[in-house]
Amino acid sequence: MKEKLLVLAMVFYVWLLTPVAVQAGEEGLNPEALALNQLETLNLQDVEQFIRELDKEVGEYLPDLSIPKVLDDIRHGRFSFGFGDLLGGLGRYLFRELLTSSSLLGKIVILAVFCAVLKNLLAAFERGTTGKLAYGVTYLVLITLALSSFTVAVNTAKGAIDQMVSFVQSLLPVLLTLMVAAGGPTSAALVHPFVMGSLGLLSTLIRNLVFPLIYFSVILIMVNQITERFQVSRLSDLFKQASMILLGLFLTIFVGALSLYGVAGAVADGVAMRTAKYLTGAFIPVVGKMLSDAVEAVVGSSLLATNAIHIVAMVGLFAMAAFPAVKIIALVVVYKVAGALVQPFGDSQMSTALDAMGGALTMVFAAVAAVGLMFFIALSAIVGMGNMTVMLR
Repeated sequence: MKEKLLVLAMVFYVWLLTPVAVQAGEEGLNPEALALNQLETLNLQDVEQFIRELDKEVGEYLPDLSIPKVLDDIRHGRFSFGFGDLLGGLGRYLFRELLTSSSLLGKIVILAVFCAVLKNLLAAFERGTTGKLAYGVTYLVLITLALSSFTVAVNTAKGAIDQMVSFVQSLLPVLLTLMVAAGGPTSAALVHPFVMGSLGLLSTLIRNLVFPLIYFSVILIMVNQITERFQVSRLSDLFKQASMILLGLFLTIFVGALSLYGVAGAVADGVAMRTAKYLTGAFIPVVGKMLSDAVEAVVGSSLLATNAIHIVAMVGLFAMAAFPAVKIIALVVVYKVAGALVQPFGDSQMSTALDAMGGALTMVFAAVAAVGLMFFIALSAIVGMGNMTVMLR
């Protein structure tokens, strides 16, 4: 019974690919022409819309992300851009953000130095109510400025994660359609619900669980420096450690589960593809061999189109994660430098608070980087499943 079902499934799969296989035979089994034809029939409007928006925001720092151009580069074994171009663009963007954040650095340093001077005056002279009030008001202004900039950084991170999730969700139908055309229907059926469901779940958990924990830890850091009588540094450390543990746990579970799904699906598809190729050549009279070669050409062109989209997706995803992360890194530099400049004036508590704020921003950067890495691995695994299916056939 199982053998009959397998044969029926293979016959159905061959019948499904027959129209494109006949077209492949008419076009002379040209993989590049077939790949371009497949790209034209796919719905790439959402993907192209994301690329256009990305080009408007940071296009001056990125290479040209045209899918047909990348396909032509792959076909002829060349690339018009490299990793050095991306790093150079990121360096220019970081320099621009540092210049933009210089005004924030000046405000923080001036307020922090003023607080340090007031504190030294209060220690040298009689502790009057007016001096304490002035110090308290200045410190509150500094806290407000620091928390407002931290909120901007968190919102930037949330926007980057939302953009990456939407981009990957728009890519998945395209990649999985090409995976089916390349002989991977089982892999596509296994991966699609898992990836689509986990993307939304993980982004929601990071937004509503990890980022609030980091935010609470920052508030506790600032409160901890107000007075020595009320210390909450341990609680702040607990929140920071919890956020990092949750982030690592989410990443590990996602990557591990995706790997298991991918290996199982790729092996099944490889066996099915080999069987389908044998059945096509052996049991279809007259045109069986020609149809088998045409199916082979369709699979190869699908793989070519998949890798072209994969390269564009990787560069786009890298930009969506890297440029917001660079903006956050610029704020980290601001707070670290501010803490170092304030320390010689004798206010160790203020210096510690500013340095800890920079550390908290580093955690926000780590969250964006981890999510970007997770999506990198997911897309690479999906493309790798298609490649593995072809290798196993």
